[in-house]
Amino acid sequence: MIRTAGTLALLLACAAAGAPANAATNASKSAAAQAELKALKSRIAAIQKRLAEAEESKTEAADALQASERGISDANRAVAELAEQARAANAAVAQVRARIAAAESRLAGQRSALSKLLRQRYVSGRPDVLALLLSGRDANAVARELTYLTYIGRARAELIVGLRSNLDELGRLAAEAQARAGEIAAIAAEQARQRSRLESEKRERARLLARIAHDIERQRREIGTLRRDETRLTRLIEQLAKAIASTPKARAPRERQKAERVPEPEREERHGGAFAGLRGSLSLPVRGELANRFGSPRQDGGIVWKGLFIAARVGEEVRAVAAGRVVFADWLRGFGNLLIIDHGESYMSLYGYNETLYKGVGDVVGRGERIAAVGATGGHGQSGLYFEMRHEGRPFDPMTWVSRK
Repeated sequence: MIRTAGTLALLLACAAAGAPANAATNASKSAAAQAELKALKSRIAAIQKRLAEAEESKTEAADALQASERGISDANRAVAELAEQARAANAAVAQVRARIAAAESRLAGQRSALSKLLRQRYVSGRPDVLALLLSGRDANAVARELTYLTYIGRARAELIVGLRSNLDELGRLAAEAQARAGEIAAIAAEQARQRSRLESEKRERARLLARIAHDIERQRREIGTLRRDETRLTRLIEQLAKAIASTPKARAPRERQKAERVPEPEREERHGGAFAGLRGSLSLPVRGELANRFGSPRQDGGIVWKGLFIAARVGEEVRAVAAGRVVFADWLRGFGNLLIIDHGESYMSLYGYNETLYKGVGDVVGRGERIAAVGATGGHGQSGLYFEMRHEGRPFDPMTWVSRK
């Protein structure tokens, strides 16, 4: 027994000594991850600046839509985030109300029990302990009655303590419910502000589109414009790959692979960590009609599609084809609001023409997670999603990776 106690004490001492070290290690890992994300964002911002400075033409008609299309995406994202906050706040209020109801039920039971105890004591009269001891009755009977009186006194004290505790808890819960109600009101006010901003941005885009529609259509059919768009995207992919490769974790492939392994959503079938193993099992990122396939000619010939164009209604949810990390989420000439996910192993997926980008640079996403909403941005005439997959910077046919089931 003594040996067991000593061993337990030793284990507890070791655990206590190790806890600060573990906490320090976790804090160090978190700080390193934050530093890596900050460095990646800084590199991507520099890439965007260089791309903008390298543009040959600063007057393409689609660029007039840039500010309003970015604004629409930002406002939609803010509305979606506020809706999630409102759901969380309402769920918290429901929990508080359930706790209030439970506390009130316990309080009612305690009041009833105390009332019965006081009534019984009143009916039987106040017992005199000293008189009971001096009554000359059988000692065992006196002892039993004294024990009974002790139990009654203890029960009464416990009931009173419980009543006070429940009353205090009700007060705290009422204050919490009031705070949550204020939080919900603030969220509702911000939602109204963001919706007003969204409508304003949409009106501005419609006004601009009506003014420059002819120029956009003409430029969209020019071979030179299409080629510049392709070159711009290829340059972006190459520079993103370099930025990813220059992150601290990229210099240690084993550590990076372990750190970037992302759990997939429960509703999705798990296929293992290696992206190459997903070939033949992917789903298309959006529901719609496959209007253009990889390798098919674009308008006026001379240029072929490097990805898929999936015609879909505005607002349709776009989902990540696989787990990964967002490395680009911004407006790009020719592709509108564009989101790019790095899946590791030099694989990337690209999602263009979106009305809304729900994720930002550095966000980790799971397979099947909502990342964007369909639009017709960047001067594209038809609503839908432009989808590409690339390996080592080179595009390949996504349909060869899609499940045929």
